Amino acid sequence: MDYKFTYDGRLGIKLPFFEKDWDEYTFSTQTEILLQWEKIRGSIPDRIADLEVLINKKQAALNNEENFQKSCELNSEIAELASIINDLWIWYRTNQNVSVKVHQ
Repeated sequence: MDYKFTYDGRLGIKLPFFEKDWDEYTFSTQTEILLQWEKIRGSIPDRIADLEVLINKKQAALNNEENFQKSCELNSEIAELASIINDLWIWYRTNQNVSVKVHQ
């Protein structure tokens, strides 16, 4: 198989990995890839919601934290979670363009 979906531990989803350019795949293979991707893509908003819950918990802890070192750690953790959310939204939006190409 000249494509695969590999689990990304940071994002918590599988991401596509292609060994050739999109246009080199047959229509049938493109459709197969899109079906798999749409299942994964559909889970992204739920993944984001889970991360937002974690951010809210960490922000609540930060509001009550008096230890400077711990406050810095919480800030870093919040920033990393926000970065993950941003990357997930990029994947969510970017790959909908692939679907449009196949349907045209």
